[in-house]
Amino acid sequence: MIARAQRLEKLPPYLFAEIATLKRKAIAEGRDLIDLGIGDPDQPTPNSIIDALKEAAQDPETHRYDETPAGWIPFLEAVATWAGRRFDVSIDPAKEAMLLIGSKEGLAHLAWAYIDPGDLALVPDPAYTVYRINTQMAGGDVYVMPLREQNGFLPDLTAIPSDVARKAKMLWLNYPNNPTGAVAPLSFYADAVAFARDYDLLLVNDAAYVECYYDPANRPPSVLQVPGSKDVAIELHSLSKMFNMTGWRLGFAIGNPDAIAALNKLKSNLDSKQFPAISMAGAHALLHGDNRPTLELYRRRRDILCDGLNALGWNVRKPDATFYVWARVPGGYTSIEFAKVLLERAGVLVIPGIGYGEHGEGYIRMSLTVLGDRNGERVAEAVARIRQYVPRD
Repeated sequence: MIARAQRLEKLPPYLFAEIATLKRKAIAEGRDLIDLGIGDPDQPTPNSIIDALKEAAQDPETHRYDETPAGWIPFLEAVATWAGRRFDVSIDPAKEAMLLIGSKEGLAHLAWAYIDPGDLALVPDPAYTVYRINTQMAGGDVYVMPLREQNGFLPDLTAIPSDVARKAKMLWLNYPNNPTGAVAPLSFYADAVAFARDYDLLLVNDAAYVECYYDPANRPPSVLQVPGSKDVAIELHSLSKMFNMTGWRLGFAIGNPDAIAALNKLKSNLDSKQFPAISMAGAHALLHGDNRPTLELYRRRRDILCDGLNALGWNVRKPDATFYVWARVPGGYTSIEFAKVLLERAGVLVIPGIGYGEHGEGYIRMSLTVLGDRNGERVAEAVARIRQYVPRD
């Protein structure tokens, strides 16, 4: 047998394998599972965006490779317009923006564009696994920044030793945060930009959930709102979470022009961008899309879940953004053990916090994107089952 590349050995084992096995077993037995684990929007893409795709697909000009430098021009112009309207940030679509085939792809390729063997990256924990894994796959090393509840799940940049910061090449951030639901204030971003400038770091902010918020008067900010941030920062966005376009695989990066160029140089040798008709539909979404009905549904589900669990003594914090609820497990359980209890006794599937890093231990993540739920009734059923089958100490 031909040996696999050594980089594959850096991939961690699938921590949820046991949960996945139990899920398959329960489904095979005909049990009714309520899945609070999946992290994808369960609502359809708004009709106006689908109509825009249909119209664009009728244009023969979209039936070819996108040979533009960084993405279909109308899409990048829409990105710049959206960033200006949403954040009051000026983006040059020719130099400071590029199309991505989903933000996950862009995050992974940024690591490959910057990390050489032996380089160091500052990675939050708990966190989306893409940052850590792709740093390691590129041959780099990881310095963990703990995200602690008492600090609002923000990393303490002052706790990073100066010799570590000087050695590091990248600073990974993700706000609004998966899995904790935390939101970073603009003051934190200002500190992070200053930190990146002081230590000559590339600051990468994964802002996939920036449009998934619950208080229109307190919308999550962008790191690019900090004066001078484009000198050191790049931010990635996803239309998946903005407009329920998960399967469309469309996102974008904005910010530091050198980072945009580096990412583009790598990607130009790996892919041929997105189907241009999808890019045109994405441009329509950014300029005219309205996903407020989905956000209102998430809000109802959030309130039903958090209020219901708090009535049982869980002490769960309502997230201000994202569609995740991050909850402590009761004493005497690991996160995997408690997830198994919820699945086996109540038929409720959640994600163990340990899957997001060592500092995720002691928590579970519950998603508000519940397949089959129309108006919160499945979420209410989940709470009722937990009340009946999983009493909390």
